[in-house]
Amino acid sequence: MALLVHLKTVSELRGRGDRIAKVTFRGQSFYSRVLENCEDVADFDETFRWPVASNIDRTEMLEIQIFNYSKVFSNKLIGTFRMVLQKVVEGNHVEVTDTLIDDNNAIIKTSLCVEVRYQATDGTVGSWDDGDFLGDESLQEEEKDSQETDGLLPGSRPSSRPPGEKSFRRAGRSVFSAMKLGKNRPHKEDPQRQDEPAVLEMEDLDHLTVRLGDGLDPDSVSLASVTALTTNVSNKRSKPDIKMEPSAGRPMDYQVSITVIEARQLVGLNMDPVVCVEVGDDKKYTSMKESTNCPYYNEYFVFDFHVSPDVMFDKIIKISVIHSKNLLRSGTLVGSFKMDVGTVYSQPEHQFHHKWAILSDPDDISAGLKGYVKCDIAVVGKGDNIKTPHKANETDEDDIEGNLLLPEGVPPERQWARFYVKIYRAEGLPRMNTSLMANVKKAFIGENKDLVDPYVQVFFAGQKGKTSVQKSSYEPLWNEQVVFTDLFPPLCKRMKVQIRDSDKVNDVAIGTHFIDLRKISNDGDKGFLPTLGPAWVNMYGSTRNYTLLDEHQDLNEGLGEGVSFRARLMLALAVEILDTSNPELTSSTEVQVEQATPVSESCTGKMEEFFLFGAFLEASMIDRKNGDKPITFEVTIGNYGNEVDGLSRPQRPQPRKEPGDEEEVDLIQNSSDDEGDDGGDLASVSSTPPMRPQITDRNYFHLPYLERKPCIYIKSWWPDQRRRLYNANIMDHIADKLEEGLNDVQEMIKTEKSYPERRLRGVLEELSCGCHRFLSLADKDQGHSSRTRLDRERLKSCMRELESMGQQARSLRAQVKRHTVRDKLRLCQNFLQKLRFLADEPQHSIPDVFIWMMSSNKRVAYARVPSKDLLFSIVEEELGKDCAKVKTLFLKLPGKRGFGSAGWTVQAKLELYLWLGLSKQRKDFLCGLPCGFEEVKAAQGLGLHSFPPISLVYTKKQAFQLRAHMYQARSLFAADSSGLSDPFARVFFINQSQCTEVLNETLCPTWDQMLVFDNLELYGEAHELRDDPPIIVIEIYDQDSMGKADFMGRTFAKPLVKMADEAYCPPRFPPQLEYYQIYRGNATAGDLLAAFELLQIGPAGKADLPPINGPVDMDRGPIMPVPVGIRPVLSKYRVEVLFWGLRDLKRVNLAQVDRPRVDIECAGKGVQSSLIHNYKKNPNFNTLVKWFEVDLPENELLHPPLNIRVVDCRAFGRYTLVGSHAVSSLRRFIYRPPDRSAPNWNTTGEIVVSMEPEVPVKKLETMVKLDATSDAIIKVDVAEEEKEKKKKKKKGSTEEPEEEEPDESMLDWWSKYFASIDTMKEQLRQQEASGIELEEKEEMDSTEGLKGPMKGKEKARATKEEKKKRAQGPSPGPGSEAPEKKKPKIDELKVYPKELESEFDDFEDWLHTFNLLRGKTGDSEDGATEEERTVGRFKGSLCVYKVPLPEDVSREAGYDPTYGMFQGIPSNDPINVLVRVYVVRATDLHPADINGKADPYIAIRLGKTDIRDKENYISKQLNPVFGKSFDIEASFPMESMLTVAVYDWDLVGTDDLIGETKIDLENRFYSKHRATCGIARTYSIHGYNIWRDPMKPSQILTRLCKEGKVDGPHFGPPGRVKVANRVFTGPSEIEDENGQRKPTDEHVALSALRHWEDIPRVGCRLVPEHVETRPLLNPDKPGIEQGRLELWVDMFPMDMPAPGTPLDISPRKPKKYELRVIVWNTDEVVLEDDDFFTGEKSSDIFVRGWLKGQQEDKQDTDVHYHSLTGEGNFNWRYLFPFDYLAAEEKIVISKKESMFSWDETEYKIPARLTLQIWDADHFSADDFLGAIELDLNRFPRGAKTAKQCTMEMATGEVDVPLVSIFKQKRVKGWWPLLARNENDEFELTGKVEAELHLLTAEEAEKNPVGLARNEPDPLEKPNRPDTSFIWFLNPLKSARYFLWHTYRWLLLKLLLLLLLLLLLALFLYSVPGYLAKKILGA
Repeated sequence: MALLVHLKTVSELRGRGDRIAKVTFRGQSFYSRVLENCEDVADFDETFRWPVASNIDRTEMLEIQIFNYSKVFSNKLIGTFRMVLQKVVEGNHVEVTDTLIDDNNAIIKTSLCVEVRYQATDGTVGSWDDGDFLGDESLQEEEKDSQETDGLLPGSRPSSRPPGEKSFRRAGRSVFSAMKLGKNRPHKEDPQRQDEPAVLEMEDLDHLTVRLGDGLDPDSVSLASVTALTTNVSNKRSKPDIKMEPSAGRPMDYQVSITVIEARQLVGLNMDPVVCVEVGDDKKYTSMKESTNCPYYNEYFVFDFHVSPDVMFDKIIKISVIHSKNLLRSGTLVGSFKMDVGTVYSQPEHQFHHKWAILSDPDDISAGLKGYVKCDIAVVGKGDNIKTPHKANETDEDDIEGNLLLPEGVPPERQWARFYVKIYRAEGLPRMNTSLMANVKKAFIGENKDLVDPYVQVFFAGQKGKTSVQKSSYEPLWNEQVVFTDLFPPLCKRMKVQIRDSDKVNDVAIGTHFIDLRKISNDGDKGFLPTLGPAWVNMYGSTRNYTLLDEHQDLNEGLGEGVSFRARLMLALAVEILDTSNPELTSSTEVQVEQATPVSESCTGKMEEFFLFGAFLEASMIDRKNGDKPITFEVTIGNYGNEVDGLSRPQRPQPRKEPGDEEEVDLIQNSSDDEGDDGGDLASVSSTPPMRPQITDRNYFHLPYLERKPCIYIKSWWPDQRRRLYNANIMDHIADKLEEGLNDVQEMIKTEKSYPERRLRGVLEELSCGCHRFLSLADKDQGHSSRTRLDRERLKSCMRELESMGQQARSLRAQVKRHTVRDKLRLCQNFLQKLRFLADEPQHSIPDVFIWMMSSNKRVAYARVPSKDLLFSIVEEELGKDCAKVKTLFLKLPGKRGFGSAGWTVQAKLELYLWLGLSKQRKDFLCGLPCGFEEVKAAQGLGLHSFPPISLVYTKKQAFQLRAHMYQARSLFAADSSGLSDPFARVFFINQSQCTEVLNETLCPTWDQMLVFDNLELYGEAHELRDDPPIIVIEIYDQDSMGKADFMGRTFAKPLVKMADEAYCPPRFPPQLEYYQIYRGNATAGDLLAAFELLQIGPAGKADLPPINGPVDMDRGPIMPVPVGIRPVLSKYRVEVLFWGLRDLKRVNLAQVDRPRVDIECAGKGVQSSLIHNYKKNPNFNTLVKWFEVDLPENELLHPPLNIRVVDCRAFGRYTLVGSHAVSSLRRFIYRPPDRSAPNWNTTGEIVVSMEPEVPVKKLETMVKLDATSDAIIKVDVAEEEKEKKKKKKKGSTEEPEEEEPDESMLDWWSKYFASIDTMKEQLRQQEASGIELEEKEEMDSTEGLKGPMKGKEKARATKEEKKKRAQGPSPGPGSEAPEKKKPKIDELKVYPKELESEFDDFEDWLHTFNLLRGKTGDSEDGATEEERTVGRFKGSLCVYKVPLPEDVSREAGYDPTYGMFQGIPSNDPINVLVRVYVVRATDLHPADINGKADPYIAIRLGKTDIRDKENYISKQLNPVFGKSFDIEASFPMESMLTVAVYDWDLVGTDDLIGETKIDLENRFYSKHRATCGIARTYSIHGYNIWRDPMKPSQILTRLCKEGKVDGPHFGPPGRVKVANRVFTGPSEIEDENGQRKPTDEHVALSALRHWEDIPRVGCRLVPEHVETRPLLNPDKPGIEQGRLELWVDMFPMDMPAPGTPLDISPRKPKKYELRVIVWNTDEVVLEDDDFFTGEKSSDIFVRGWLKGQQEDKQDTDVHYHSLTGEGNFNWRYLFPFDYLAAEEKIVISKKESMFSWDETEYKIPARLTLQIWDADHFSADDFLGAIELDLNRFPRGAKTAKQCTMEMATGEVDVPLVSIFKQKRVKGWWPLLARNENDEFELTGKVEAELHLLTAEEAEKNPVGLARNEPDPLEKPNRPDTSFIWFLNPLKSARYFLWHTYRWLLLKLLLLLLLLLLLALFLYSVPGYLAKKILGA
């Protein structure tokens, strides 16, 4: 189905100009080509074609717009023509001539003539005149052009191309392919076929390009990419896959590091919490903290794993808090938090830093939140380097809600949800006769039951559930559901569903499927919960051969790529969010298994018969191990076609019978239209007949198919879910297109071709068109009955995503500019990832197709092709990318056998044609085969039209000659122990192979050889071969004298084809050399520079071929060089080499290197260095510069590599190779004359670089006077605005006390350091906020300070620039008044969060370091890494330039010809240097002891000096502060590699290395960046910021000017200096320690140094005063960081004046303080007890207090018994002595961890005071009532009275002024005490009146006080009511107070009553006696 529009002419145009037409239908536009300079008639004569998926409606419109084309401005519309397609739909053909209308819908004169045709579904098409197409060459070209350029996009400038450059390298398809004529051509057998070309000829494209000249828009022309495989993807072949080795399943090293910092708000009273950290099955515990709800741990745990990524990322990290765990009992779980490792790994930097995990109780889901744990979690794989955010003092108040441990986009309030996994049934299980018993049983009893007892096990979020076992069943039916309860959204990405076979001994996995929850849900606002099915999922695993021990069992566990179909399982998944308030809810999260309601057969789709056809066109490169036995290939889809399994003739599926159903008609009967009964019994043929391989060469065999190509065909039945695959295919097509385009753009940027931005615009245009096309295609077919909810929701979300992607691409296209190409490219990569993610369909339908190579019935190697890639559709975009195409497949070994080097060798290479589709659509299944064959059918199929052939016999064959021009390769793999290789290349084409010569000892061979393959016979039509030649495989080997050659890599290429009737002339011929990427497994292993041409041998034989001229090189034997037109054009270059020295040479063959020499070689020429006579004494060369001349290609990209080799000259003229280095690209060493027009070369006018606003001198003086009185003497003068601010402050505008200007005497180096760290964190934060990359950050000249108020200490930290101003001059200029600026003025240094080298590109400004390598290159799993292969380093440099050097260089002043281009380099004689290493601290060290800690100390090695600071080890610390400096005397060059290591001290045994870092001091010493001693911000001669360098700034400046031959420095007038044409200004006076001011030039000199990069010609950044952060590495654990070390290095040459004493950076000693807390009273305390006598509520109150971390020193008041009102009176004093570090705001505690500890461990803990109220009980545990924790640095000011004291003060809900006890010293007031009630909410449980008084230890000694109420300074006894006592000690008192007091009237009444009762009793007692007496009458 297609609509064709033939635009003929447009006439009556006005004026003269370039015209372009735009034709639009269904939102999809094509542009015509541009007609240049046409006058009144534009003769377009172009055809456009739209493939349409649904019938055209008669109301649809076609729109044609004609524009005046402009190269610069946007195109101007001339007029529009719109036409309703009613006539076209009715008659299929309409020709119209009509006028156009303009913008205002007015008719204009211009008219156009157009012809429209419509090809309807049935294949009918309007009649074309014969001339329309076939004879009309121009039409074909144009039609191809419209396809190729995909529309000439307006507004882009056409480029002009040099005629030699090939403008088109591809005959690719755009998303809307060109018309393929002959798409509906008559069937193959029909005689009347004409041979019309199916695809446009290549040369036509070239005529086209030539004819259009520069009219072609490069946007859409795809330039040949260097990975030349993508160059021409053609119509009948699909791209082969280069990467061979299976990457999944291979184990790797991982490290999970978790720091548990603290917990907060734990639910429960008075608990002793322990945190348990679990990763997978490993558990570790923190120490226990007693009676606290907010414990502080700061403990670090590391877990190491060596597993495959899949296993690693599914491991669950679980953090749980356990209450009161000890040796005997396991404790009770408070709450836990789970997340999988994959979620952490997918975070930026693979980590969460300082985030709060929310704890919830899995056993009680209605309970809500159980507390928070603050932790850092990081996951490092080998080779990842993690940037840990800089560990500095954490001052910012913790905002828990804002820093939750959740990935981006997960809501903080997660709800509980049930995950229902419904398991219905399985099919096609393999026979698992693994148990011996089954076999024995079968042998004896003959019992032949199905030998498998399957059940399904589901793993999710660390839990697993399993269904029941179905005994002996291959088609088990379960209908059960496994129910998980977890928080939603879950933090575990994947669910694992496994079918297992139950066995008495051990259960085995049959197959595994992973459900990725991200793919079955969408978290957008229009998203949906996870849902799946009911749908079938296919499981793949090991081959179905039943041996007792399956070597590929891992594959069944889901590790690695499955090599065979195992089973399919029907399942569904649903999620229900729970309403936890519902009382009926079971609150446990145990996994449950329940019955599920069965679903109908048809819910997964109607069963359809599918037909798979394959034709084997070639089988070559068969590994020689399999060369001796006959070989057959088997193709399977599911279990169909699997002969070994006995399922070669599958049962036709009968629909399951319901009782009472009659026999159903066989399904095949209702198959399609024209087949009738010819498919009546179509037995599948699934394997090729066995055939013996023939030898190709030493390594490979091939099967001699020649003209007879075997075929296979399989019928299979699957539910019809093609729509899913179609949608995925459309997205894949868009993604492939995009990927190819992006690769092109990258290639263009890499090779510096012009206009990459245009190509990118074309790519984006194509993307947005593709997205719109998807919307129109995917929307149909909605009413499908078997569509699941996921299908509907996925479709909606894909359509939304693609729609927005289309719009984004449109808008992005407009933003693509020359300088933004790279950024936009990155955004496009995101599109690509998203498309690939969307295209992956989670609900499978048809299983993948496997092709197995069988040798004597053993399965040897396989390939797996996804079925969607083979699926047929009548709509072109839905077609699978390999359907009806010839695909090149490389078979590989299955499972683990394919790991490592075995996986790199090709087992076989197949050219295979495949087609998969519904049986009823199969009439076209042969359409994509190369033409010219006859079908051979099986006996029963003879004469039946659609019966598939069993083989094809080609009648047409063409003769060709292939010329492979092998020029050179580079950066190859080192295969020999010498670190070099002896490479040769082997070229395979069809069944021939040839080798180049072997070049010895090189990694960059230049073969310069042409290989000619003669008598190549290719089958098929000539024109098809022209566009679709077979691919060429090139393998590179290393020749070994013994044994077979080692494989070094492989690449593919497509030859350029010349037919016999074409001329061998430009622009296509001769072909150009191109780079092809060489792969070895999945890793790249170099590039090959070559060209390939395939020439047809015409009837006249080889005489017509272009002659092979070029002398046969006599020295090299009969080797033909690459011919002249193809080899690069050379010109003469000179290469100058700077030989500096050799370093760290290791032994060679156990002998030391003594007399080394360096040989440099490039393109056959070279030079040798002078000999070093005694390497030990002086490893530098005495002749520094040498040069040689060499012919190099003009094109820089083709420059050959340069080889550096070091040889050791031994006695008797022997030479040994020490190591070698290949400089693969000379580009960075090519001399480019400086651009004299650049702004910084402008040396005429003066440029004033003002360091601060110029301040009138007078003002300065007044300020000086003002300042002399103030106590803080700050060098930097305070400005007026600051004063104003102070006054305002004093008026009390803000509550917070002003941070005073620090007192100079108080400041030390650490103040500077912490201030700098704050600044650095601020910069990082701002950088993230504004998204500025680091590079841009450096370029930004002034950044605004962050003005907004900040949390915490409310410091607005200034950015770099403001600080510069503050540090240098009087003040930030007017207008920069930041009201929040309370940061004290402290001079700062620069803290680099990385190594200094990475900031100053390795200090290789003129001296480069080349690593010398030796030994074989390692392979990923076991071999040597780059580090282990390094045998030394060569220091030197190169300079390459064309030979006549520009005059001006040599004429420059002081030019010394012996140094050539290396002017002004220092001498390399040995020099003595004092090296001073300052080690500040280490962070995140890897624990070295069993207790999860380490005892680190520093060790420093330089040359022979080895310092071990063992006695100063720091006990049990992973973040030790060393604060030490070490002085070492060294002499360069012998001792230049400094190693700083951190060791772990052990009492017994040797100390373990934790990690080390190496610093090359020599490069730093000689660097122009002057890394000897950092330049400080300000110049100061005393105090904490004293100038460290022995040279003053003015001396340094003078020296730099002299060395750089710069005019200057000229000082004067005061405060100015002129260097070259730059003038720097700054302060002109300095204060000494006595406050005297002296004039000085140092300030201005310093400002010039700090802006040295602005100086023309010689300027570069100078290293500032700094601290660098270096990663510590351990050779035993390569690639994984073991912690970081902060340090800096100063170097002072010994021949200069000696430097001063080292800076004192020893760690601050904590200051001793005493905190006195007086508890006066309590009020409103909750009453807990019922009175013993009276039942009244009362409490026996006491108050307990302690400082955090010192729980064992807790202090209690006495008890206020029997408080009836909640009031308590105490007058009780606590004393807490403690050590405090003011800078870090932490208390320092030293204590032994346990009785067995050797020494004390130092802890740093936030300063927090805890006060608790308790109810004292005598016979049971005391009851906890409430608590408050006060952070002594910022706690709410107490209320004046108990009434004003509210609960909100503590929860922070109201803004209460915060005070710091360290500033206020004495605070008194009321504070609320809180506890949690049953609902986990805070409630007020009492108030306490307390007084806090802080004294330093000295003050406390002078003014002692007693504890409690003791002397000295005793407190008076509290005035308690008389009722306050213990009742059982004073029973009388209690009677008096309680009973009498309360119940006296009652007691009196009771007494009266008792008397009465007594009387009555006596009366009753005596009555009987009296009565008796009376009666007896006594």
